[in-house]
Amino acid sequence: MRFKNPLFTLMLLWHTANFAQAQQQVPIPTQAQLDWQNSEMVAVFHYDLHVFDGKVYNQAQNRITPIADYNIFNPEKLDTDQWVKAAKDAGCKMAILTATHETGFALFQSDSNPYSMKALKFQDGKGDLLRDFKASCEKYGLRAGVYIGIRWNSFYGIHDFMVEGESTFAKNRQHYYNTLVEGMVTEIFTNYGDWAMVWFDGGAHGPEQGGPDVLSIFEKHQPNGLFYHNLQRADMRWGGSESGTVPYPSWGTFPFAAIGSGESSRAEISKNNFALLKTGDPNGIYYMPAMSDAPLRGYGGHDWFWEPGRDHLVFPLENLVKMYYNSVGHNSSLILGLTPNAEGLLPDTDTKRLKELGDEISRRFANKIGATSGAGDQVKLQFSKMQKVNQVVLMEDITKGERVRKFTIEGKTANGWKMIFEGSVIGHKFIHEFEELEISELRLKILESKGEAQIKEFSAYSFE
Repeated sequence: MRFKNPLFTLMLLWHTANFAQAQQQVPIPTQAQLDWQNSEMVAVFHYDLHVFDGKVYNQAQNRITPIADYNIFNPEKLDTDQWVKAAKDAGCKMAILTATHETGFALFQSDSNPYSMKALKFQDGKGDLLRDFKASCEKYGLRAGVYIGIRWNSFYGIHDFMVEGESTFAKNRQHYYNTLVEGMVTEIFTNYGDWAMVWFDGGAHGPEQGGPDVLSIFEKHQPNGLFYHNLQRADMRWGGSESGTVPYPSWGTFPFAAIGSGESSRAEISKNNFALLKTGDPNGIYYMPAMSDAPLRGYGGHDWFWEPGRDHLVFPLENLVKMYYNSVGHNSSLILGLTPNAEGLLPDTDTKRLKELGDEISRRFANKIGATSGAGDQVKLQFSKMQKVNQVVLMEDITKGERVRKFTIEGKTANGWKMIFEGSVIGHKFIHEFEELEISELRLKILESKGEAQIKEFSAYSFE
């Protein structure tokens, strides 16, 4: 059929183009990724043999020096319930434990790895910290994740995934190590139920790079979990620093399926101090939100593991609150590194600060003035009277992807509309704190989007 009316033809083309634009695809998160972002705050507990040696942790040395006596592991007051409760008090909804780290020692019962808790005098060789940790997470309602370090193993002489050398001896050792890792990973993924997340720190080279095949084991036994990460897959990305923050904007999408690690990263990822990891890419074809990690004991130091006499390194409350706003409030997740001590307890200084953090966040979001939701290019939040407001929260319905590309927030004062914020990404959550305004209405304008914007929450708060 041909149309002779040029105006009608132009209108038809215009509507077709707009419909096509509305149908543009944006990456959609999996259920595991949705659960991850809904957790918002995550605790990662670092524990290993060198916690018990009375020396300050030296990463470079620990990667190449075996522990002289693994029976120094003797946490006489071990209480994983205390660890997990402290994380919950801070507001964490997920917790992760280092099942293995750079010493190579496995904090669980392993038939594949003899360098494990089976070898200890502690608890007559029957202890299983991973089992106890998982039970504590279930008791306190936190999703449980497991951290597996295979890139370095000082006991077996593994450095940067590999046994050094090209001899037959080295090749045989490498084959032995790869088989050990695959067996150990299978145990972790089959003996403890479901894991919300597995974190291979520093990555996990696969057979193509001469390493063990851990991805296929994960996909077989933990198909509903998050995988982080190897050169083929990453379900979230490191946020580019260990400051507990990401800049604004930080998009939840990324142009590559994996992020690499260190020298294995693409040049586009590693350049400009990992700028792409920090900001993400609004046009990225993979859903891969940033995580913002930092050790709780990072104030003037950077302690991922407990060492004696270093309570002064616990971040002040105001610093942790800023982290929260610049991670959770920037479409990321805040991961706090927590450090149980040689007694097997999280130190009192740390538990008190975590409780203070949870209480302060609750206080700041206790007085909700109003909330609404909506779709399209404008959402209004009206109040029955003039209200003092100093904080807004925006959330997209990310089950439909990150659609918003440009927006403004305005408040209606007695003298008319006042601009509060001009932004780009909303994603899972955007929090903006500002100088108090007395207003009768808030207005969110969506200036650009991929398809129709879907606003899950537009809420206003007041706190002192």
